Amino acid sequence: MTSLSTQVQISTSEYKIRPIKTEVRRRLGYPHPGRVPAGVYAQMAIGISVDEVHRARDADVGYMRNVFPLLDLGWRRGDCSRFLAEHGLADTPRSACLGCPFHTDLEWVRLRDEDPAGWADAVAFDAAIRHGSARANADGHPLRGQFFLHRQRVPLDEVVLRPRAGDQQETPGCGPWSCPHPAEPVAKDTSDFAVARCGDVVGLREVA
Repeated sequence: MTSLSTQVQISTSEYKIRPIKTEVRRRLGYPHPGRVPAGVYAQMAIGISVDEVHRARDADVGYMRNVFPLLDLGWRRGDCSRFLAEHGLADTPRSACLGCPFHTDLEWVRLRDEDPAGWADAVAFDAAIRHGSARANADGHPLRGQFFLHRQRVPLDEVVLRPRAGDQQETPGCGPWSCPHPAEPVAKDTSDFAVARCGDVVGLREVA
């Protein structure tokens, strides 16, 4: 059976890293498979705070260079929260992909109530991944079991959502190069606050 951590790694590459590289190449004027000349690169500012410094990493291609302004400032999540509050943005949510399986019920409720189109996309994707990847199935690697985005392991639009105060504090933020690992300890003051939807969907839950 494919583990959740393995699926998160696969999905991070498929839905985040690959599309980012494709778009960077397009903007630089050297789409795949053309070669990007030496010295031509895009600078990528990534909102990882000191609480998640272990998730900061260099890009694996020469045409992208990652920078981490929050690390340069020495900011933790609390610093980000205070800055946003001072500028009237206290309700800014943590960064996360649209269909992230690590969403709390509070985040699912917000998506459903505040972004109906986004909720519809997440519901459709949840249904589409139920029996695994069509490509993997065609290659003779069918899924044993079913995939669901929500921990209740039922279709997303049938989940009984029970949001709790403080839910947002329990899950690390999402970055363009890495998703929160299922076994990753969550610091009391953890998350990056880049206001972004980092892709379509990442990671899946499997049930036999």
